[in-house]
Amino acid sequence: MERRQPSTTFHEPPVYRAPGESGAVAASRTFSARTPSRMESAHPFGGDLGQEREELELERFKSQAGKDQVIVHWEGADDPENPQNWSNAYKAYLTIMGALLVLNSTFTSSAPSGIVEPMIAYFQFSSEVATLTISLWVAGYCLGPLIWGPLSERVGRRPVFIISIFAYTCWNIGCALSKNTAQILVFRFLGGTFGAAPLTNSGGVIADVWGPKQRGIALCFFSVAPFAGPAVGPIVSGAIAVTNTDWRWVYWVCAIFSGVCLVITIFTFKETYAPAILKKKAQRIRKETSDDKYKAPLELNPLKPKTLLHDTIAFPFIMLFQEPILIAMGLYLSFVYGLIYLQFESVPIVFVQGHGFNSLVNGLMFIPLFLGGVAGCLFYVFFTNPKYTKLVDEYAAKGQRVPPEKRLDIVCIAAPCLVVSFFWLGWTSYPSISFWAPMMSLSLLGFAVLLIFLGLFNYIIDSYLAKAASALASNTVMRSAFGAGFPLFAAQMYARLGTQWASSLLGFLALLMLPIPFVLVKYGPSIRKLSKHSAE
Repeated sequence: MERRQPSTTFHEPPVYRAPGESGAVAASRTFSARTPSRMESAHPFGGDLGQEREELELERFKSQAGKDQVIVHWEGADDPENPQNWSNAYKAYLTIMGALLVLNSTFTSSAPSGIVEPMIAYFQFSSEVATLTISLWVAGYCLGPLIWGPLSERVGRRPVFIISIFAYTCWNIGCALSKNTAQILVFRFLGGTFGAAPLTNSGGVIADVWGPKQRGIALCFFSVAPFAGPAVGPIVSGAIAVTNTDWRWVYWVCAIFSGVCLVITIFTFKETYAPAILKKKAQRIRKETSDDKYKAPLELNPLKPKTLLHDTIAFPFIMLFQEPILIAMGLYLSFVYGLIYLQFESVPIVFVQGHGFNSLVNGLMFIPLFLGGVAGCLFYVFFTNPKYTKLVDEYAAKGQRVPPEKRLDIVCIAAPCLVVSFFWLGWTSYPSISFWAPMMSLSLLGFAVLLIFLGLFNYIIDSYLAKAASALASNTVMRSAFGAGFPLFAAQMYARLGTQWASSLLGFLALLMLPIPFVLVKYGPSIRKLSKHSAE
């Protein structure tokens, strides 16, 4: 019986090339920032990772292949299996789904903020322990990225999403059925650990399916989801508290939401990670031909536990303490991230205690935070991105890469807004002043935070390129630790200092950190020249 040949094109040495393409062009098209390093899953706001790195990765795969092995790639530039060639409608759907999964996780993180009093009454614990129901979820965000990022680049995005969403659906059910303090706190921490998967991998999905020109816009709109989730959580839990519904329904709502996301993911979410797709393609070809010489790039890069531990846990922190830029960025981003979660404790003090609002109306006070994030997104799309695109063309004409410091322009705009937002909140929070004044300060906070994150993430990525995953991994852990810790001291700080001076203290701290982006704009190039890990 004649053996059927594989339905793809191969070249030995095993690199696919379309007619007339050079190896470098083929490499950049085939791999397109998609080699199995932890890059895409680590950065939520994207960025082009550099063709030089892609060419080096291709050469590494060629050197790993044996003489009798054939590396499986796409069947040409228009291969329908390549996620970059899928329809724009489906790619937009995947972008929306990725945002929905992030919203699901961040919604669940803040949902208990509206049912603190009923939980205290049931479990008989202190308000500080009640705050742990939020803090422990965010603490899970410290551990989760170290697991889900590397795992998604071994088995693909889809299995990681399905496993993690199923698990944190179960943990939400566990919270709803909890009978004692230990149970609910353990389930919340486990939920955050598994709930970190969408935050870790959804940005990677967008990088998988969109090319460099469209990716920035897609990731910008996607980045609004982390603001929407924390804003919606207090509204839902506040409504449940006001209607005297059992507090457990907050966790049932979270479980139902994640369960619906799980079903949608199972039936509509295709694998997007190119190395995982090529691995399945190689397996199919080996089965069709009964020939084991056909290998995917992922199969030429076997996982070694020692390497995994070094790359995912040790090296990011080694790199952190060797890089002054990363220390400065880490502290600033962590401070800003902590401020977001601190609001879940401070806003009720301003609007419930100060203005006498109930839990539902208090939850509505978070809407301006989300709308500010939307405004920041629109500012980026219609002002910052076109300006940066022109810079790319100008520097490309000179054969140069845009300096990473150009990413800091929006941070220099947003950082003063962050300072103003806290003084605005503090000194308009008197009960005699309309609630509209402090409420609208949250819109400026949302605007500032989104632009700071977009600017600094892209600055780190542009500065470290191939090592950006490690740079951002340490930042993620530090950031989540601040997000978990800040709510724990918020109530005491506001009680002792008063609303005005507690908010002013945060404003003064933001003012203290204000020079960081300006200093990096001026001295960043000189600092990077002394760096062991910078791309320049």
